Amino acid sequence: MKEVKRELLIRVYIVALAMVGVACMLFYKAAKISIVEGDHWRDMGDSLYLKYVPIVADRGDILAADGSLMTTSLPFFDLHVDFRAEGLREDIFKANVDSLAYYLTRYVNTSVSKTQMRDWLIQKRRNGDRYALLAKGVSIRDLEQIKTFPIFRLGKNKGGLIIDRQHVRVKPYKLLASRTLGLDRENAQQIGLERTFDGYLKGEEGQRLMQRVTGGTWIPVSNLADLEGQRGADVVTTIDPEIQDIAEYALLAGLENSRATMGTAIVMEVETGAIVAIANLGGKGGAGYDEDYNYAVGFSSEPGSTFKLASAMALLEDEGADTNTVVDLGGGSGRFFDRTMKDSKPHDIYASDLAEAFELSSNVGIARLVQEYYGRDGRAGQFVKRIHEMHLHEPTGIELDGEGAPMIKDPSKKEDRWSGTTLPWMSTGYECRMTPLQILRFYNAVANDGKMMKPYIVSEITREGRTIKRFRPEVVDSRIASSTTIKKAQALLLGVVEKGTAKEYKPDHYMFSGKTGTARTDYYDPNSPRKQYMASFAGYFPSEKPKYSCIVMVYDPVVGGFYGSTSALPIFRKIADRCMGINRELLAEAELPDTVAYRDGMRMAGWSNKDELDELVDELSLDTEVEGQGDWARLTGGKEIGMEVKNVLEKNMIPELYGMGIRDAIYLLENRGIHVSYHGVGRVKSQSVQSGQPIIKGSSIHLTLG
Repeated sequence: MKEVKRELLIRVYIVALAMVGVACMLFYKAAKISIVEGDHWRDMGDSLYLKYVPIVADRGDILAADGSLMTTSLPFFDLHVDFRAEGLREDIFKANVDSLAYYLTRYVNTSVSKTQMRDWLIQKRRNGDRYALLAKGVSIRDLEQIKTFPIFRLGKNKGGLIIDRQHVRVKPYKLLASRTLGLDRENAQQIGLERTFDGYLKGEEGQRLMQRVTGGTWIPVSNLADLEGQRGADVVTTIDPEIQDIAEYALLAGLENSRATMGTAIVMEVETGAIVAIANLGGKGGAGYDEDYNYAVGFSSEPGSTFKLASAMALLEDEGADTNTVVDLGGGSGRFFDRTMKDSKPHDIYASDLAEAFELSSNVGIARLVQEYYGRDGRAGQFVKRIHEMHLHEPTGIELDGEGAPMIKDPSKKEDRWSGTTLPWMSTGYECRMTPLQILRFYNAVANDGKMMKPYIVSEITREGRTIKRFRPEVVDSRIASSTTIKKAQALLLGVVEKGTAKEYKPDHYMFSGKTGTARTDYYDPNSPRKQYMASFAGYFPSEKPKYSCIVMVYDPVVGGFYGSTSALPIFRKIADRCMGINRELLAEAELPDTVAYRDGMRMAGWSNKDELDELVDELSLDTEVEGQGDWARLTGGKEIGMEVKNVLEKNMIPELYGMGIRDAIYLLENRGIHVSYHGVGRVKSQSVQSGQPIIKGSSIHLTLG
């Protein structure tokens, strides 16, 4: 019996000890969870109801060289209402719901009646809706008004108004340089400067504390002021809005005249390589033209006759020919191995020289000189070496993604498929590929006495007015050829305008230099329904002291001729004329009278199209005359005109804006408190408020460009 009792006691003690051990373990675990791991588990519990979400910071601006906005972000707001906000008492709601419904139907949602809006508010209140959508895409001006409405004026805690900030990217200049500036929006791939400099523009994200409420909806806890991240930095470009406007307008008019498929125009500052204008226009199936692709940077093609400058310079460098070296042009036709090469049109010229062959853009003449010197004794590699020394095989490295890769064949590379006809055809701009910008960099170097500059389009990155990164002009090569060769190349380019393929567009008041180009783009396709061409002109102005270089390319012109001299050159001439007109210092040596119409001490109208100036004089009833023809006409009459135009502004009246650049028009009107909207591209064609009307601050005017 004693042994049974003792055995039972042992079992009881064992069970008791086990229970004490379990209790101690539970106590230890509870203490550990509560004290040691408490913060961790409390955070996990809170995360079921609270979380932080990223808030996209305001994106930085893209600015023109003069500081004007090219791309900016405009804020807009989505509005919700928390009908169970802690401070929104029932008595406050009932006392103000009628007046709130009145204001909402008058200023926010005019499609419903006051009764319908009141019933909606009451129903949402009754349901305890904590995130009811009130309005989307509200402007900051409208938001400030809505915040003064009954109930909402009590603030977020008592009024329940929840403000979700968004932003939309806009371009005040609309089409101008649109593709180069780029795109930044949801569900679309970034392009242009928006993509290249995204790391600077996007800024640093903020954070917003969100609370989960009934139904799984998340609503913000913190105030809007607590949510801001750091705004993105601003990108300052080298683009001159006025020259960009000139290039866009001239290119658009030229493409419309020739009914071309697409085109591009680039204007570059010779000394620095800064791009001051870059226009790209493509057809939209008969619906006009748009900046649909950056042809200037991304479209690589056979350059045609603009490449002949490189061929001529290679010959001059290697002393394979001089400008007076005799060559047979064959009347416009020549045989190379098993193929016949032709000039753009038959002619009766046989005995000639390098200078004349270049001026007339003779394929046969240039190809024969190149073939005679480089086509024997294994010298083809030397020709390619000279092309490489001019950096024509290298991309420019512009600050834009998607630059087309140049292609220069090399006889030492099996994959390049060098044949007996490659050398003569390459010398005239075939069997090689380059982008318009790569060609322009080369011509710019010739204008710059042989110094090749890297093209660039961004000058600095700034934040709150402080420069955080600066981009300076960069020399690619201090001399791409000898000074003797450069001087002769400059003389060849001048000869093209003075007596060659560009002589029909030789200016009267200054000189430009350059080379026409015409390339057939479908010569490899014998089944093509019609021949397709690419017309181009590359050059610089003024010839004596070049300020700007410029290239114009027109793809597949079908009206008025397909040659560079008929499709691209007129556009180049118009760009050069108007750039010279707005840079009066470039005309100092010509001793031309100053522009005579002013507004606030700035030019209002000067050297421009004669028809435009005639209409300006008629509209303002000015006692003056228009002197000149075409795109090179001017007002005469001196100070009297300046006084008459100035008097219109002093009398606080709307001025005549016809023919004015959009930047000038916006500056003129917005400085006087007038809101400006516009559509189209080019210069002001018409205005919704006629000249002579009194200026009323806060009023609006719409301008049509064309």
